[in-house]
Amino acid sequence: MTATQPARTGPRSVPRHFHRIAWLAVGLALCVIVFGAFVRLSNAGLSCPDWPTCYGRAAWPQAAHQVADHAASAIRPFETHKAWREQLHRHLAAALGVLVLVLALLAARRQPRGIARIVLAAALVALAIPLYMQGQHVAASALAILGEAILLSAALRRIGSDLARTSAITLAVIIFQALLGMWTVTWLLKPLVVMGHLLGGLLTLSLLVWMAWRATDRPIVLADAQALRRVLWVALAALGVQVALGGWVSANYAALSCGAGSWSADNFPKCVGLWVPPTDFAEGFVLWRGIGVDYEGGVLDGAARIAIQLAHRMMAVVAAAALLWAAVRALRTPGLRGWGSTLAALTVAQVSLGILNVKLALPLSVAVMHNAGAVLLLFVLVSLLARLRAVD
Repeated sequence: MTATQPARTGPRSVPRHFHRIAWLAVGLALCVIVFGAFVRLSNAGLSCPDWPTCYGRAAWPQAAHQVADHAASAIRPFETHKAWREQLHRHLAAALGVLVLVLALLAARRQPRGIARIVLAAALVALAIPLYMQGQHVAASALAILGEAILLSAALRRIGSDLARTSAITLAVIIFQALLGMWTVTWLLKPLVVMGHLLGGLLTLSLLVWMAWRATDRPIVLADAQALRRVLWVALAALGVQVALGGWVSANYAALSCGAGSWSADNFPKCVGLWVPPTDFAEGFVLWRGIGVDYEGGVLDGAARIAIQLAHRMMAVVAAAALLWAAVRALRTPGLRGWGSTLAALTVAQVSLGILNVKLALPLSVAVMHNAGAVLLLFVLVSLLARLRAVD
């Protein structure tokens, strides 16, 4: 069982500089996701109550007197130390959107009417933004939906390169991410939207990583590549479920529902000092509760939050086992031992950070690192899946 990594030959189907822009987008996506976690965990998610501006400004206000006459001031008082975080995150996400648009245009150059489709879709979405700001929400939604439909139709066409289709899907995902970001604010941190926004960001990253590796053209050729790919897919599925549960924990403010700030067993591995604490899974996993409720700080009672926390802990065992299984398989494969060691180390670190979140009462730095750990695990798994090839 051997692995080979030939040097990049620059396949003709890949536009020039595509791989460089793709890797730049991967790096920016990593920053956007981790900084977004910082914004959410520092309770700055509603610090700009309007969208896409912040109290009517493209950047953010510097002092409260600058927004005293803006309508958003009636929704939420201005907080200088938080507003910059939320609006900077929006600007970083917008820059990522521009890079993804460039990738989609580059990949569509050799497709019949490919560039026209991408430009039309982007133009429709761009027109929707000022309409939304003017209060014409129905018209704005119609334009955004039409733009998304054009991109999805381009992605589902069986003609054209894989990169062209994937870049169109990625652009559609990042546009929907912008909508989720808007709903996160306008629907007052609704947990389903917050969790969806997190998953959408990770999906965007996964697509970008896949395109970057494919465009770089550095395959890892194995005799039993398919068997290893199956293990990696299982690990990726387990990680995806665990990330979704982690997002649900965060969105419902359930991270410390078992207690915190103690090195005794009462908060971990026990919960509120009990091995079998009171739980309410039915209430804890209600996905839709209507619009108009301010979810900042959470609205669930203790038993429902404990149910969410315990579900996350139980799935952590499954996800860690799947990830370590994949790591062991990689360690036993010549040429993949570095990847296997990295995957094992990240898994152990991620579990440790999760425990420290409880023991140290969710310090911001540890909580952000826990989010970053999930991103790095995803990067490793998607990288291996993108690069593995079976021997011809």
